[in-house]
Amino acid sequence: MDTRLDQIAHATRNLPQRTRLAELEQRAAALDSELVRARTALGDIEREVSKAESDVQLVRERAARNRSRLDAGTGSAKDLQALQHELDSLGRRQAELEDVEIEIMERAEAAGAEVARLEAEHATLATDLEAARVAQDDALREYEAEAAKVAAPRADTVAGVGDDLVALYEKIRTQAGGLGAAALRQRRCGGCQLELNNVEMNRIKAAAEDEVLRCEECRRILVRTAESGL
Repeated sequence: MDTRLDQIAHATRNLPQRTRLAELEQRAAALDSELVRARTALGDIEREVSKAESDVQLVRERAARNRSRLDAGTGSAKDLQALQHELDSLGRRQAELEDVEIEIMERAEAAGAEVARLEAEHATLATDLEAARVAQDDALREYEAEAAKVAAPRADTVAGVGDDLVALYEKIRTQAGGLGAAALRQRRCGGCQLELNNVEMNRIKAAAEDEVLRCEECRRILVRTAESGL
């Protein structure tokens, strides 16, 4: 019972589902950071787009006013010539600003695509995380149920063994890596797996049925069986 309970405890601590969940959580944390950076970058570029659009619009409005004045023909020839010159300059400036605007909008489109990609990955990862949590919880419940089933008769068994022997058994278990007693089969200790010599076998054979026997090598309690080779 104790060996199986130890195995269950070890399996619970080393669940592959837990490892998988930890890996996904680590990836989710990294993805969250990536997404924050991508959204921040997109926001910055969108502000650049707004400014570029505003700059272009201002030039367009100034050009429209100059064109209206030029078409109206009001003012001296010198004034109209200056308006035409400014209108030509505004046309060149507008073209430059529109090129800048297009470049910024292309960057905004790329940044938006990156945000969309990360958001899609985030949604998929969220689904995977939920599935991993369910798988871990299911595995834990199975082990907990088995542990309860295995441990249920332990109290009655302990009562039948006796306090002194149980205390010795628990002490050895602590010292010997969890295995306090081992069956003697075919002259071999089930704990250290070493074969007992003839002197030891004769000593065990001559021992009283209720005598507590210990392996000379690993000091675990030896339990005699029909297969001990006595």
